[in-house]
Amino acid sequence: MINVTDKHNCCGCEACVQVCPKHCISFTEDEEGFGYPRVDKSHCVDCGTCDKVCPVVNKSEAKAPLHIYAAKNAHNAIRMASSSGGVFSLLAEQIIGLGGVIFGVRFNKKWEVEHGVTETFKGIADFRSSKYVQSRIGKSFVEARRLLQEGRWVLFSGTSCQIAALKLFLKKEYDNLLTVDMICHGTPSPGVWRKYLEYIIMNARKGENSVSSPLYPPVPERDVLEERNTVKIKSISFRDKRLGWKKFSFALTLAKATADGKQNTVSLSHIHPEDPYMKAFLSNINLRPSCYRCPTKGGRSGADITLADYWGIDRDMPEYDDDRGVSLVILNTEKGVSLFNSLQLDKIEVPAESSLRYNPSFYAPVSPHPNRSRFFSEVFRDDVDIISLMNGLTRTPIKKRIVWKMKSIIKSAIRFISR
Repeated sequence: MINVTDKHNCCGCEACVQVCPKHCISFTEDEEGFGYPRVDKSHCVDCGTCDKVCPVVNKSEAKAPLHIYAAKNAHNAIRMASSSGGVFSLLAEQIIGLGGVIFGVRFNKKWEVEHGVTETFKGIADFRSSKYVQSRIGKSFVEARRLLQEGRWVLFSGTSCQIAALKLFLKKEYDNLLTVDMICHGTPSPGVWRKYLEYIIMNARKGENSVSSPLYPPVPERDVLEERNTVKIKSISFRDKRLGWKKFSFALTLAKATADGKQNTVSLSHIHPEDPYMKAFLSNINLRPSCYRCPTKGGRSGADITLADYWGIDRDMPEYDDDRGVSLVILNTEKGVSLFNSLQLDKIEVPAESSLRYNPSFYAPVSPHPNRSRFFSEVFRDDVDIISLMNGLTRTPIKKRIVWKMKSIIKSAIRFISR
């Protein structure tokens, strides 16, 4: 019987929920907004099936990559709509061309993050670009197994723990399965994400066409109540590249119905070091407890292909970097090598030492922010200003900011002198 006594030991993959023969495991959110399994002991027969699919219980050995590439999709529009170089879209197109289906992460109608499935080229767009929220898997493993058993090609993408869980759930290798994970920083709380969006909508001003900074300040309650049912989210991008790939922005557009039936739009965009939500994510203050002890780093997920941003490409190969995004493609299996080599794209093989230098999360998990406990003790209070909370608790002390600035100046001077 699955029994989570230490929340560091549950990554939220939902494999136990899907594999249970008695359907007696449900998934419920805790006080931090993360999902955990709950067992109905009156129906559980203690068969142990749930434990056998847990990637925390059943850890795999680390695995060195076979090949690593820097790669770019030749279609700039697709690359600009992707987190990095647009390689995922090419892989998905290849699988759909074989009559297959794609499982990936998308927003639902409530702007929650979930796993979905598509078998159309158009549907791939929903899975492009990163979503920095833990996704709900639902019944995706069960559906993927059914399609595999029917002989359909399946591309399943997700975090490394989700891919490891899928492999354990399937119990066997399938020649018609391509698994793709990414170098993962960690998965933020779905509950915090909902709270963040609710705050933005509740505090949207009337009649404004654009907002850059600061975020919407609170408005009187009478105005909030008037607007709460007419302000809707129109689009969200965690990786908007209009200012460049390396200065990507969190961008959100709100639409508000007017009295004459038209819509006013309100745009919100901050480069990621200045956006409150991105600061919380990148400072590790809102991540799932298991992310700080991730069991699937270093190629342990069993994924055929691992994707990431090629951070440091401007130093390693500046002539290859156009600031529109470059993918780091890590090929872990011969199947992954074969499918990647069938793609039409711009690619250069690179050594592991330099290409992974700026992606430390490939090897090791991040550490929790020292204010994490305080953050979660306050974030769900009714009276909390979540923007101020995120900004306040993740603010870097001035002495550290000065040190970082001096180091940046010195590095820039060294690069200039060495030219």
